[in-house]
Amino acid sequence: MRLFHRQSNRMDDSPALTHLRPDGTAAMVDVSDKPVVRREATAGGFIALQVATIRAITEGEVAKGDVLAVARVAGIQAAKRTADLIPLCHQLPLTKVAVDFSAEADGIRIRCTVRTDAKTGVEMEALTAVSIAAMTIYDMCKAIDKTMVVREIGLLEKTKGIIESRD
Repeated sequence: MRLFHRQSNRMDDSPALTHLRPDGTAAMVDVSDKPVVRREATAGGFIALQVATIRAITEGEVAKGDVLAVARVAGIQAAKRTADLIPLCHQLPLTKVAVDFSAEADGIRIRCTVRTDAKTGVEMEALTAVSIAAMTIYDMCKAIDKTMVVREIGLLEKTKGIIESRD
């Protein structure tokens, strides 16, 4: 039984969807012939919070513990588990996952940079890390703030380049 079938109506100059076979079924992209290169992606997001909640987080007064420390570890773990969460993502050997936070007047900004030396990029890992870090903040603060809103999750930057030999 096929639950989804995509009729092709794209113009010749539009990009092909790489996760779809010609018959419209989903497929993991074959990256076998691509070279291993250094790849990095940075994603960002924001969680809107009440002023009292921001103060409780930054002053370590949340009953569940150090919110940003837990959210950082959750983000790192999420980046490492992205292929388990998003069905068509490749397993990647991550060489860096950095999750950072900055308190603003109306919430906390989240930024995550992920790096790998691989055949495909790490955008999904960076986006997943930001999403899970934001949801962890939400979970840890839901008892004290009923107005929280996670928003603005998006890719900020991605790069790829040749790995330099150190010989």
